[in-house]
Amino acid sequence: MGLKEQIENFIPFNEQERVDKEMMLEYMNTFENVLTRENKMCHFTASSWIVNKERTKVLMIYHNIYQSWAWTGGHSDGDDNLLHVALKEAQEESGLKNLKVLSDGIYSLEIVTVDCHIKRGKFVPSHLHLDCSYLLEADENEPLKIKEDENSGVKWIDIDKAIEVTNEPKMVPIYQKLNDKLFQQKKIDIN
Repeated sequence: MGLKEQIENFIPFNEQERVDKEMMLEYMNTFENVLTRENKMCHFTASSWIVNKERTKVLMIYHNIYQSWAWTGGHSDGDDNLLHVALKEAQEESGLKNLKVLSDGIYSLEIVTVDCHIKRGKFVPSHLHLDCSYLLEADENEPLKIKEDENSGVKWIDIDKAIEVTNEPKMVPIYQKLNDKLFQQKKIDIN
């Protein structure tokens, strides 16, 4: 199933996901290059909410550009298999080798604003990340490794503290939503 069909079939969890889904599909219908950074207004990214087996911790990286603890993720750079992108980025940014995919398809949708910044000596204008995120599981005892050109820390954080450690106010509702979805699923699994 292609990315557009995956997004069309995605069932929103809340109003934010409903609106962002609608906007993503509109951007896909408007622009031919939303899978690459050639589109300087908006392009696809893939992120991961990586939890431990007990669902009590989440793995976060300290992102050098944003100067904040954050989820793992990166640009699609032309790859329309965003699960592949999310897994690759999670491994590169954390050093984890063994990741288990918990979500059946896309776990969450969000359009994230990115302020202008300098990356590798080049100016990057403000733009939108059309983000598809995936729920992954990892062993919290597996060794972690920093990816020095992107992050300066990798650690497991108590899942209810993930919101407190981010310095990006715009990410608070996203991380809260990811936890809400996880806890709702946990209740369903228990019942």
